[in-house]
Amino acid sequence: MISGNGLYAATIGSGAPCLVLIHGQGANGEVWNPLLPDIVRGWTGRCIVPDLRGHGRSPHRPPYAYGTYAADIAELIGPGEEAFLVGHSLGGAVALTLAGGWFGVRVRHVVAFGVKVNWSEDERARRAQLAAAPLRWFDRREDAVERYLKVSGQFGFVDPASPAAASGIAEENGKFRLAADSRLSAGDIPDIAAIYRAAKAPVTLAVGAKDAMVPIADARSLDPGAIAIEGAGHNAQIERPDAIWELIARAVS
Repeated sequence: MISGNGLYAATIGSGAPCLVLIHGQGANGEVWNPLLPDIVRGWTGRCIVPDLRGHGRSPHRPPYAYGTYAADIAELIGPGEEAFLVGHSLGGAVALTLAGGWFGVRVRHVVAFGVKVNWSEDERARRAQLAAAPLRWFDRREDAVERYLKVSGQFGFVDPASPAAASGIAEENGKFRLAADSRLSAGDIPDIAAIYRAAKAPVTLAVGAKDAMVPIADARSLDPGAIAIEGAGHNAQIERPDAIWELIARAVS
């Protein structure tokens, strides 16, 4: 499905309540595939699974900022509609932004996991370097697929020949690149603590217990009750989809 604002989004089911699954940077909606069997069995309304702008099958359209991502998602949901939001990493920050109440969505609950709270100067510099680097082309499709699966945290979990793997690359004139816009890292890094404090809906924060990018201590600096997901690293929706579904079910109850 292509939305009115040009975003690609898959929809499962119909009616209320609405659940939105928001992926992280460099990935797309296919990273939620391991969770979908639980959604199909257990969610009674509709579930929207978008590719954020600049990612996957959605158009490259800067600026890549939390506010523009949030506005895009709000248009998918519709004015005044209640929604439960589940976001990974960047997607979690976007969900928290929506929960601030500035986009006309009535957010019932946010489940945000793997959201990076603190950025070092080296990490910020690395982002700037990535954004300024020339677009990388691959002569072989399999090399582009491998790069995408590593960038999106799916390497070793997803069949390189699958549609999910293909969704992360693009072909032009016999060469291959990642489908995501290479300028994504030029986007802003707002104050996550301020966005979290501004949320007008209940928030569940979680971090994979083995997440090397986001220490659980950082999440607990915002919420002392932040949950450590055992057996998971940064991509808990792939490594422990059962645990993510449990967080969703708990948020709804």
